[in-house]
Amino acid sequence: MSSQIPDSHRDLLDGPIIAALATLMPNGDPQVTPVWCSYDGTHIIVNATIERQKAKNMAERPRVTIMVFDPQDQFRWLEVRGVVEEITAEGGGESMNELSLLYTGKPRRYGIEVPPREVSERLLYKIAPTRVNFAG
Repeated sequence: MSSQIPDSHRDLLDGPIIAALATLMPNGDPQVTPVWCSYDGTHIIVNATIERQKAKNMAERPRVTIMVFDPQDQFRWLEVRGVVEEITAEGGGESMNELSLLYTGKPRRYGIEVPPREVSERLLYKIAPTRVNFAG
């Protein structure tokens, strides 16, 4: 096992593939949410508003897991266990626009195309891998 994302599977984090983010609820139960994510070469980055349960969970209990399956090959996957090392508002809106362009081909304009519950400030959650498992 390694704590490095292998080059052979980096495309699973760079492409528009929905990832499953597992966080821990206050009582220790797992909570899994589909997310858009990106990878900066060091951290997996998840974008969320502070009101979301996943955001609360990551802020209070920073151990998380990200799981991504190759949509072309169900036997090729990447699991990244890690810890949220940084939470920042810097670049949150820009990151959301970049992710929206990647995943939908359309920019995300706050107050216009975004439901009212998502108008709050976007935060970036930077996850440092501690253990990486993969297949395929």
